[in-house]
Amino acid sequence: MFKTIMVPIDLAHKDKQTRALQCGADLARLYSAQIVYVGVTAETPGSLGHNPSEYNEKLSAFAAAEGESHGIEASGHMELSHDPTSDMDDCLLRAIDTTGADLVVMASHIPGLSDYIWPSNGGKVAAHAKVSVMVVRG
Repeated sequence: MFKTIMVPIDLAHKDKQTRALQCGADLARLYSAQIVYVGVTAETPGSLGHNPSEYNEKLSAFAAAEGESHGIEASGHMELSHDPTSDMDDCLLRAIDTTGADLVVMASHIPGLSDYIWPSNGGKVAAHAKVSVMVVRG
């Protein structure tokens, strides 16, 4: 049913995305699909790397470790952004096309008052993606 599953990952907060990561891995095993972990970073130095190349190494290592631990085919895909906070949705939507994903599994938080003013990344991606999107809460 699905061939390529895109799972957005925030490497700085991967411990808060365990449900979405597990769900993506389970679906990849069920459908013998590959997973592409997508990370968005800036071109400027950050906590996860001095440059995009260092960030990409960490993303690739994360993908390899996830693939090995779950017994699935996994890779990493980095999207560059001038401002990841404001460009996140556009970067993720672009990554869907770039990776050829036919399903997106992404973590989100339980909606709060501010979500009525500013939609969550998961909400915007689900509303605008041309593929199926599973938003995993918690």
